This record gives sequence, structure tokens and C-alpha cells, in this order.
Amino acid sequence: MANADDTISTLSDNSTLIDGSVISTVPDRHGFLGGTQYSPEPRQVGPPPNTVLRRERKWLKMLSQWGFYMGRNYKKVKERCRKGIPMSVRPKAWLYLCGGKLLMEKNPNTYEDTLREPGDPKALDDIKKDIHRQFPMHEMFNSEDKPGQKELFNILKAYASYNEKIGYCQAQAPVAAFLLMHMPSEEAFWCLVSISDKYLKDYYSPDMEVVQRDGLILQGLLKKNCPAVYKHLKKVNAEPMFYCTEWFLCAFTRTLPWDTLLRLWDIFLCEGVKVLFKTAIVILAECLGSARSRKECSGLCETLAKLRNPPEHILAEENLIYAINRLEISERDFEIEHQKQTKRLKLEKQATNGDR
Repeated sequence: MANADDTISTLSDNSTLIDGSVISTVPDRHGFLGGTQYSPEPRQVGPPPNTVLRRERKWLKMLSQWGFYMGRNYKKVKERCRKGIPMSVRPKAWLYLCGGKLLMEKNPNTYEDTLREPGDPKALDDIKKDIHRQFPMHEMFNSEDKPGQKELFNILKAYASYNEKIGYCQAQAPVAAFLLMHMPSEEAFWCLVSISDKYLKDYYSPDMEVVQRDGLILQGLLKKNCPAVYKHLKKVNAEPMFYCTEWFLCAFTRTLPWDTLLRLWDIFLCEGVKVLFKTAIVILAECLGSARSRKECSGLCETLAKLRNPPEHILAEENLIYAINRLEISERDFEIEHQKQTKRLKLEKQATNGDR
């Protein structure tokens, strides 16, 4: 049996202490060396190897006939995304799901061409300031000497040149870094283009009006699905922008445990932005659904603290993904709230302009 000294020695060989935090010298299975996303233990849940192998074969067949499945058997694609895409085919599947593959084929050489452009000096300066903040505990991004930071700069610079109307928004950086962990830089760039211009359309505009609207849509959906939680948030004056801005802008990349995040993105890239709403509703319901939890969060500060750091079991992969897949919110529900909140903001805007 090892004594205490042996234990300390073993720890010191595999970890170090930086600013009071234990940082491993051996990355976990996702490449993290520490921080909230670090997963030192092997994955505790998941399908057995023979099931994974069977799913890999199905996905490879589906990807080889992608046009047919998306055009005539989308239900099967959706079903397989909800079960989880096998790690070995996930990067390729994401590229196909979001339309990045089509964009890349339609725009050959565009990525390299945009990199050769000088770029907007202010955007480049902002990007340089943000690079080191993206997943600093990940082996790809924990040093400016690593290729990860350089490739992330290139992707963000290329997007700012490609879409000058939007330019660069700080919230794009974690999304781009997340994509870059799973695929080459050109593929990550086209996925970022698709997510920024289609999935999260107008989210990255300076006025953030669309994010504000979607926060109100979330509030409306919450009122219908979880009235007690809705009433509590209104009671403590927790406006949607207080808690959902980072969730939506960063597509939960800065919020969820890594295994949960990967599963969520499998569904998000298949079913679209409504998945972010469903995820938000599940987190809100799990955090504040019981009378006891609402009593514990009696004020605004306590409520926001819990929403920004939900208990670990709420965000666990099987729990959260099961609840998201189980939550039924129809397209009609989304459409009704979309129309209602768009009209509301328009009237408020007209009233404000009329007062000037």
C-alpha cells in the first residue's frame, strides 16, 4: 500500500500548481489540462463498443449518400444525431450537417484569399486581444507558440474579411476554437460561416437586437412550459439577457461539460437554433423547477449565481440530452412567440423614436 509521500510524489509527476489550481501535465481525452472542462476519468457512460462500431458504419453509409438522406430521409438523420454521432465520424458529420461542405465546394480558394487580405485593423486588434482567452487550459490553445492560437486568429480574421458587415464579434471566438479542436482550419472556417450566417443569423450584430428578441421568445416559451419558473424569474427581475446571452451567443461552448456539449452540437447542427432554446428551458427548469430551489434562490443574485453555475448532475450528458430530446416544443409554438416578440420590439422601438 502506498504511503502519503508516494501519493504526493505521484501527483507532482503528473500535475503542477498554477495560481492555486491543479494543472495536469497529461491532457484528458479531449485535450484539456485543467479547468472546468477537464475530465480526468474515462467516460462513465456511453454505448458499448459493438454499438459504436455499428453506428460508425451507418454514419459512413449515410455520409456517402448525403443528398439522398437529407432530401428524402431527414427523419433518420435526426434520429441518429439524437443518439450521438460516433467520435470517429463527428468532424465530417458536422461539416456536412451545417452545410460547411457545400460552402467550401462552392467557394474554392476563398479561405486562402481572405487570409491574404490586410483585414480591418480594429478587428485584427480585437482578435489579438481575445485569442489567449479561448480555452486556455486546452493543449491546442495554452500557449501562443502552439498552432491552435495562430489558426484561431486566421479563422477569425478570415471571417471578418469574408463578412465585412458583421466583422468580428468576441462571442465568435469560443465557437471558432471549439470547431478548430475537431477539424482542419479551412473546414472550421466554413462551419463558422454557416453557424454565424445561418444558425445564429444576426446574433453577432453590434446592436444584439436579435439576441434580445430571442431572450424574450425564451421567456414566452418558459411561461407556457414552466410557469412557476417564469413567475420566479419575473419576481426577482431576472431579465432573459442576464442569463441567456452567453448561452445563445456562444452556443453553450462556455457552459456545458465537454461530453454533454459534443452531444448537444450533434443535435444543434441537425435541428437548428431551437435546440438552444430547449437546452435553456431544461437548465432553467432543472435549476428552479422545485419550490425548494426557488426558495434557496430568493433574490436576483442567488438566482443568477445558480443559473451561471448549475449543479453538476443537471448538466450531465445523459440527463441533459434525454431531457432536451423529450421536451416537445412545436414549430408553431416557436413561430407564435417569434411573431409576438418581433412585434413587441418593433412597437417599443417606434415608441422610443417617437419620444425623441
